[in-house]
Amino acid sequence: MSDVEERTETSVDLGRRAAMHAESRMLIDGELVAATDGAEFDNVSPATGLELGRTAAAQAQDMDRAIGVARKAFDETDWSTNRALRRRCLEQLQSAIEADKENLRAELIAEVGCPAVTTQSAQLDWPLAEGLRYPSRLIDDFEWERTLEGGGLFGERNVRTVVKEPVGVVAAITPSNFPIEVILNKRGPALATGNTVVLKPDPNTPWNATRLGRLIAEHTDIPAGVVNVVPTPSNDVAAMLGTDPRVDIISFTGSTAVGKLLMRQGADTMKRMFLELGGKSVSIVLDDANPPRSSVPRWESASTRGRRARRPRECSSTGRCSTTRSPLSQLPTRRCRSAIPFSRKPLSDR
Repeated sequence: MSDVEERTETSVDLGRRAAMHAESRMLIDGELVAATDGAEFDNVSPATGLELGRTAAAQAQDMDRAIGVARKAFDETDWSTNRALRRRCLEQLQSAIEADKENLRAELIAEVGCPAVTTQSAQLDWPLAEGLRYPSRLIDDFEWERTLEGGGLFGERNVRTVVKEPVGVVAAITPSNFPIEVILNKRGPALATGNTVVLKPDPNTPWNATRLGRLIAEHTDIPAGVVNVVPTPSNDVAAMLGTDPRVDIISFTGSTAVGKLLMRQGADTMKRMFLELGGKSVSIVLDDANPPRSSVPRWESASTRGRRARRPRECSSTGRCSTTRSPLSQLPTRRCRSAIPFSRKPLSDR
């Protein structure tokens, strides 16, 4: 046995290590910048409750500028039409993220509070494998134009061309539970198809987004204004993405309540909406199930595993079980090992 016992890294140690390499600045118009008035907000570790560090807190002027340069980049540069440039830039970003992957991994564990093992799958490695590569490949393979032939109303020859074009400025609003997965799966297709992006990450997990902003600024040829990363804890500042007429589409992952709010905010300017909404799922046990031996143990296992691995913020983490009257008496009343209560509660007969 070694005279020097190996020391296990604690959450506090990991937080300090992540903070050493963190990016606190926003990305606006191709530059890494502080907030206009120098405002910042705390990035707090969910594991320790301690401050990991601080991040630039975008104000209304910053958000207005980000939207403006995204609009200008779409309208006045060749980003929307230059497919070769888009593919090269996405490949550059892919290489930059891979080179910085271990710093990003530590950062995710520190600010998301996820177990390290989850970064080997959905938290990091899976989305990094295909989140940018797949849409990048499609730039060359996608059928951007196609011709439709067919007779007209009175039998005359009628030839039509269908052209697929980018929408414009995309407001990408992302959650804190799987931030990199959602960011890459929003940003990749949006950029590959020629849109420009204003990314507003969840204020609970801003560093992974600002790190991507730094990689874009320092390691890619993405034109200024095409991608902007604007963290803010202010709901009023974030709401500008829903009301500003220069934004064409909102891509949001989060709660149903906020999704409804964004739909109301975007209605006046007829914004397109891409909404991934939800909450915890219900597990349904049907009449022909054998609850004591199969359904309930599996439900408890899935619920417990999801809650342990990602805190209670995973949309697929089942939080309740519903059944009909006939198998109700067979459902056991017990507690999972994670101390999540499980009790029988009849629903109404409606």
